[in-house]
Amino acid sequence: MPTSFQKLGFALYIALFFGLVFFGKIVGLAADYLWFKEIGLESVFSVTFISQWGLGISSAAAAWAVIFANLILAQKWAKHGALIFNDEEEAEIPHLEALRQAAPAVLLIGSAVAAFLIGSWAASHWDTLLKFRAATPFGTRDPIFNKDIGFYVFSLPFYRFVVGFLQAVFLASSLAAVVVYVLEGKLLLTAGGLRTTPWARNHLAFLAGALCLLAALHFQLKMAGLPNIQRAIAPGPGYADLTATLPALKALRFIAVVSAVLLWAAPLFRDAKPALAGIALLAAGSLLSGLYSGLIQRFVVAPNEIVKETPYLRWAIEYTRKAYGIEGVQELEFDPAENLTPQTLRRNELTVKNIRLWDHAPLLTTFSQLQEIRTYYDFMDVDNDRYMVNGEYRQVMLSPRELNPAALPSRIWINEHLTYTHGYGLTVGPVNRISPEGLPEFFIKDIPPQASTNLTVVRPEIYYGEARGSYVIVNTESKEFDYPSGEENIYTNYHGSGGVPIHGFLRKLLFALNFKEIKILLSGDITPKSRILYHRTIQERLSKAAPYLRFDQDPYLAVSREGRLFWIVDAFTATDNYPFSERIEGIGNYVRNSVKAVVDAYNGDISLYITEENDPIIQTYRKIFPKAFHDISEMPPDLRSHIRYPQDLFSIQAHIYATYHMTDPQVFYNKEDLWKIPDKSFSNQVQKMAPYYTIMKLGSVGKQEEFILMVPFTPARKENMIAWMAARCDAPHYGKLLVYNFPKQKLVYGPEQIESRIDQDAEISKQLSLWNQGGSQVIRGSLLVIPIENSLIYVQPLYLEATGGGLPELKRVIVAYGNAIAMEENLEESLNRIFGGRMERSAAEASAPAAAPALKTLIRQAREHFDKAQSHLKRGDWAGYGQEIREVEKLLGRMSQ
Repeated sequence: MPTSFQKLGFALYIALFFGLVFFGKIVGLAADYLWFKEIGLESVFSVTFISQWGLGISSAAAAWAVIFANLILAQKWAKHGALIFNDEEEAEIPHLEALRQAAPAVLLIGSAVAAFLIGSWAASHWDTLLKFRAATPFGTRDPIFNKDIGFYVFSLPFYRFVVGFLQAVFLASSLAAVVVYVLEGKLLLTAGGLRTTPWARNHLAFLAGALCLLAALHFQLKMAGLPNIQRAIAPGPGYADLTATLPALKALRFIAVVSAVLLWAAPLFRDAKPALAGIALLAAGSLLSGLYSGLIQRFVVAPNEIVKETPYLRWAIEYTRKAYGIEGVQELEFDPAENLTPQTLRRNELTVKNIRLWDHAPLLTTFSQLQEIRTYYDFMDVDNDRYMVNGEYRQVMLSPRELNPAALPSRIWINEHLTYTHGYGLTVGPVNRISPEGLPEFFIKDIPPQASTNLTVVRPEIYYGEARGSYVIVNTESKEFDYPSGEENIYTNYHGSGGVPIHGFLRKLLFALNFKEIKILLSGDITPKSRILYHRTIQERLSKAAPYLRFDQDPYLAVSREGRLFWIVDAFTATDNYPFSERIEGIGNYVRNSVKAVVDAYNGDISLYITEENDPIIQTYRKIFPKAFHDISEMPPDLRSHIRYPQDLFSIQAHIYATYHMTDPQVFYNKEDLWKIPDKSFSNQVQKMAPYYTIMKLGSVGKQEEFILMVPFTPARKENMIAWMAARCDAPHYGKLLVYNFPKQKLVYGPEQIESRIDQDAEISKQLSLWNQGGSQVIRGSLLVIPIENSLIYVQPLYLEATGGGLPELKRVIVAYGNAIAMEENLEESLNRIFGGRMERSAAEASAPAAAPALKTLIRQAREHFDKAQSHLKRGDWAGYGQEIREVEKLLGRMSQ
């Protein structure tokens, strides 16, 4: 046995081990607390901290107490009784004495490590415990066990956690006890069989009985989880599952309970054979239950599957539609007619003016070439939104200009963390306007932001954004770069409320340890007025503030009425425990866009607004974190006008609806009317057509143009279009889903068929072949299907780019309508070619003076050539720069005439 000194040494080793493990955690927790305090969510930190650490520590303590108690009992009872062997039975364990000497220390440390691992695992289930305690009923019951859906979403995961915890504890205890008895020679496997003393046998029988009882609970939970199984034919259990698997699980549960009782009663009868027989029967039953279910499926269900499976198919359809929020889709008939006229197009002028001609990828490249201004700025993404521009409802493309620390000319610590701290401004342009050179037009551009419309930006600094940036420290003695102005730089001080104040030495020490950077502690530039801003990436910031929500991967920027910049991010609640619902990999089988998150790009303030009051999951989280959420009515109206239906959720719903629009079980079983989202070709790659935003008038349900998200459907094995789906984004109809069904007896061209017709057009094919020669390549943009009243037009932009990369220019716009196809320099000319006559200008354009367009065109062309010159200058192309400057001089001369 170890001496007291040895025990003290072991204790010190263990204390040192856990001290090293937890020191970094403590530093991180202190930094996290200050961060949560900064954003006003201390309650989220405290609830999460108490539940996570409380559950982890209590679980580890309970696990260690049980394991250690069994170790003590095993060591005590190993002293009682002795095994008597004859010469043939006696077995010898090599190095037994050395193992006995090391065993106490190893078992002590091993029990502590096992308890630590169990506690860490338990701590990761903190939200399972909180959701169980604050569970909100769904108000819908499953058709098998008649339990509220909340049981499967909130209660069943908690019961699984408890059973899993107990199984881990008793399994570890059993292993520890077995090791003690083996080392003490009270449990041996000999030629005559397993030999043990009565004390050891009774102890191990008790532990085995506990494991059998836990196995019975495991079978009970498997029965409860049957409504959530996934099958090839449909989600949820079928005939074989309920007539074979369910009774088999009940039998296994009974056998497990009987085995536990026999094991506990074995000491009274001094015969372990009945208990061992029960365990053997339990193992055999587990293996045979799957075989029995397979036989029922093959010989009972398969010969008449549609009859046997009909009620289960009906449940799968009903519950999957509910789980994905498509049970309320409004279905309408759309009988396309080829009766568009110039007058019809003028009646729908706002729809035509908002047809998107700029795809995200080419536009992002173009923005980067024309508007990054300096190499350390990046445009991370381009987003769609809508604004009232000079009194007109317009769809725009906008992209924030963010700072990329990796592209700084000198990546020293002061530059990355004290000097270059933020991005600056954004570019905004209409989705359909192009210059004579095929470049986008801008509503907002340059540094500082220059606006040509009523959209203005007064707070352009972006301290929080999509760019991957580390911490920055503001209000230091070092100059903080604001934006470039010609050959000079403009500097600034931070006037916002974001960041954690660095009051003195202890805060500096804390952040030096947290970020593993000694310069924070030693820098003389950091003053008591300095503030440190961290967790600045939008995704990271929101995931830290609300780890229980899933956030859209595409935050988008909105400009408020006051000219401030805010990020809007869609947040989702999801679960994979919804019964009879089809599961999607990485998502689950239930999803709701229950929250709109808003982040101030300057201050970093976070606001979470609930948009789905009827979602039981978000209501459960609201009970857990009552101070974290706001009602959607509390969102400022100017920001609320920019919320949009999320593309990720719409894509999921469209994918599910393509199958689950079939509500008749027989049609569903035979997949007679299966749909799919059509493919598209982009940059010579085939991919699924993504949903797209547009502004249009939903003639049958709306009286004015509105911002919608839409996607077309085609039959699963054909390319003609069968329907299109839309999500309304504007109040008061936000979130309403519509599906317009085409007559099945009528041919409506699908996107892939239109692509083929474009390829077969001799004139277009010849022009594309010509452009694809001589160091350039054609990029075919997304083909958009645009409903106008009861007709359809198809629009595809074409971009020309230098081989190997360059500045994409929008060179042509293809329009298809009926059997006609036109390719011209812009959308207006393509429409004119098909429909004849000239499209009239809008009232705003018609009211301009007659001489103004010519002068405006010259000014625009001069500006574009100047922008190109600047682009050549950034790349070091002096020849190109000189050529563009000469063009600018020519245009200036023409303007002065």
